[in-house]
Amino acid sequence: MNISADMVKTLRERTGVGMMECKKALVEAEGDLDKAQENLRKKGLAAAASRGDRATAEGAISTYVHLGGQIGVMLELNCETDFVARNEQFQALSKDLCMHIAAAAPRFVTKDEVPAEEVEKEKEILMAQPDMANKPDNVKAKIIEGRIEKHYENVCLLHQPFVKDPSVKIEELINQTIATIGEKIVVKRFARFVVGEA
Repeated sequence: MNISADMVKTLRERTGVGMMECKKALVEAEGDLDKAQENLRKKGLAAAASRGDRATAEGAISTYVHLGGQIGVMLELNCETDFVARNEQFQALSKDLCMHIAAAAPRFVTKDEVPAEEVEKEKEILMAQPDMANKPDNVKAKIIEGRIEKHYENVCLLHQPFVKDPSVKIEELINQTIATIGEKIVVKRFARFVVGEA
């Protein structure tokens, strides 16, 4: 099978994956662009977890303004190369994340950023709820653990269900894009502004 430069270029544009990987995928898929793209996605999902130590010094800052200028979001989304930062899928993910932040109002990127004092205060509040009074300590601990996880879903971007598709968490949405693009993607920081809010 003769793999043309145009085929490699098309697959690279679709996926953001390097030229050599695209050519190899096309050879394996016998020139079938869709099959090659699907195979690259499968490999990418498996590899997404292994990208943890890679540097993300490139990226983009995206903005979103909602409700006639009443809510605004600014997001820094990082990746490994400027090529991917300009990629259509990367840009679409960035816009989706901004829109989600506007709607869901997370306060932190991950649960690691939630101050220990806030977690302890939340545990105190949960422990004082009437349904906890007569439960054994080991049961209380399990209930509190589950409710703290729910708290993280409320306040941490990566743990929130995506507003456009609540069956997918934001972290999974990012990992799906990593699988397609083939580069590590990281939410660096965000700010959400509401008119009249201190």
